Amino acid sequence: MKKTLFPLLAVLLATAVNSAAVAQNGLPFQWPHGARAAVSLAYDDALDSQLDVAIPALDRAGLKGSFYLQLSNPAVDRRLAEWRAAARNGHELGNHSLLHQCSRRAPGHDWVQPQRDLDTTTVAQMRDQVMLANTMLYAIDGKRERTYTVPCGDTLAAGQDYLPAIAPSFVAIKVGGAAVTPSMATLNPYAVGVYAPEGLSGQQLIALVRQAAEQGTMVNFTFHGVGGDYLTTSSAAHEELLQYLAANRQLYWTDTFLNIMTYVKTQRGNH
Repeated sequence: MKKTLFPLLAVLLATAVNSAAVAQNGLPFQWPHGARAAVSLAYDDALDSQLDVAIPALDRAGLKGSFYLQLSNPAVDRRLAEWRAAARNGHELGNHSLLHQCSRRAPGHDWVQPQRDLDTTTVAQMRDQVMLANTMLYAIDGKRERTYTVPCGDTLAAGQDYLPAIAPSFVAIKVGGAAVTPSMATLNPYAVGVYAPEGLSGQQLIALVRQAAEQGTMVNFTFHGVGGDYLTTSSAAHEELLQYLAANRQLYWTDTFLNIMTYVKTQRGNH
């Protein structure tokens, strides 16, 4: 037994040391099946166009997306069966809070309703509503592991960062930032940069995917409306991106943000 165990331990130790060396020396991050980059296709706010356009397009391409539900959006209640079906089909339902609270005093945020102003919401209040959103999502899809996307990228509740209060309940959290992750070695799983495209062409979206491949990292898109609603990406541009990813599966690992970040944390040893 000992003769078998000790060589195995040596192999595991060597693997851990090599992984650490890769991170320290800046060597390429090892994505599954030799892929050059990971691609996260996410969709915020639980919009009708996501059910009508985005999910059918993803299904045709054989790709999985992450849908961050604002649980107070009437489209969640009105189309609950369709969100459940999407989850059964392998799409991720992520947490985007109950009320989509953002900073009202931030530039261009005059649309934020006073009762949903993050500037007058305490950390404890945000923690409570985000945890309740997790419970509601569990009632929809029966899953416990979850990721979170910060509404508007605003993290200060009444002047204090609320993310540390909720981070233990999530595999990863997305905040504002660039589409392409600069480095997998220094990536903070609880402050992953994400980009919300609006009005970009398919070729512009594909260029960001190629940039991620050049860097060996990941690209995080957070769409809103697809062919409708607001902050809109045209259905043609969205379709062109999906077809490119589907035709180049050997180069790009396209999966849910939950699956990607679970893999990243496992590879880096920070479960």
